[in-house]
Amino acid sequence: MDFLLCVIGTLLVVEGAPWFLSPPQMKAFIAQIYSLPDTAMRTAGFGLMLTGLLLVYLGTSAQ
Repeated sequence: MDFLLCVIGTLLVVEGAPWFLSPPQMKAFIAQIYSLPDTAMRTAGFGLMLTGLLLVYLGTSAQ
């Protein structure tokens, strides 16, 4: 459970840093995302999910 909390905490720090450091650029980035077609967003999301699953697999298989 401690490891999970550390991972979630690290994720929140990494995800929150751009919003804290440069809100105007993040707003512009979000505006660009809204203009993407659905297929591009689905492809990117699927790729991120596969990458995440691969990292989880590699992290758990090393033990």
